[in-house]
Amino acid sequence: QVQLVESGGGLVQAGGSLRLSCVGSGGTFSWYVLGWFRQAQGKEREFVAANTWTAGSTYYADSVKGRFTISRDNSKNTVYLQMNSLKEEDTAVYYCAAVLRQPDWTYSDYVGSHRYDYWGQGTPVTVSS
Repeated sequence: QVQLVESGGGLVQAGGSLRLSCVGSGGTFSWYVLGWFRQAQGKEREFVAANTWTAGSTYYADSVKGRFTISRDNSKNTVYLQMNSLKEEDTAVYYCAAVLRQPDWTYSDYVGSHRYDYWGQGTPVTVSS
């Protein structure tokens, strides 16, 4: 059973930066697709970014492309989300998610929250004007 714990959320002014971390346990980290999702108050959970098990393969939502960067350190069982140029609309609870690697997945699979088996508890991010 994989367990995920996020950290790094907080309050930041628009234009600022935050780095979220998610530490995993209970599995061989390198075998997993790792994703970040977010859920704003009153809205559905949405895809933010994913890092596949294939080195260097990443996917981003259009709304964060060029501003957010997902990366992973398998030696530390950690996935990161570097968030720059934050906007008020980035305010949400951010969740880390994982699923065993899926060689035949396409972009439409990676962005689907229902595809992921393991979830962290979430870390809140508030961007103020």
